[in-house]
Amino acid sequence: MNIRKARLKDAEGIARVHVDSWRTTYKGIIPDDYLNSLSYEQRTELWKNNIGKKGNYVLVAENTEEQIIGFTDAWKRDDNDEESSIDLTSIYLLENYQGMGVGKQLLKTLFEHFNQEGYDKVFVEVLEENKTRFFYEYYGASLVKTVEIHIAGAVLKESIYQWESIEEVLEKL
Repeated sequence: MNIRKARLKDAEGIARVHVDSWRTTYKGIIPDDYLNSLSYEQRTELWKNNIGKKGNYVLVAENTEEQIIGFTDAWKRDDNDEESSIDLTSIYLLENYQGMGVGKQLLKTLFEHFNQEGYDKVFVEVLEENKTRFFYEYYGASLVKTVEIHIAGAVLKESIYQWESIEEVLEKL
């Protein structure tokens, strides 16, 4: 496995992981019609923009065949007014690679970057029904609040977590 900074040519591979992992992660949480309507082409364009966006930091995880099997990205959301903070905006893995330490390696590399950049606090938003929240909790994220959001006509609860010490997370990783 290899973790590296994403390049523009990775957009298609990231899009495939994004769509496929949404379909497995959110099955039974987000309406099937919405999940089935996700498009590799639309997500590829989204990731071309995300990779090139100033202030956005995107990492990919590759398997031994150099295929993208996971990714993470971070940037400061417009509604984040906390000084010296950033938002972990996504971390997704193909289902076959979950539970193998890939997410941990992505998180470690991302938090090493946060540490180098001098961030003090990291926020992450996760659907309450998404089991990934246990991953965040394991590495020390604490629940700040829960809000209601709407996706494809469904009313869902989204939990907002924060890490207040990047160094403490790195010690656990």
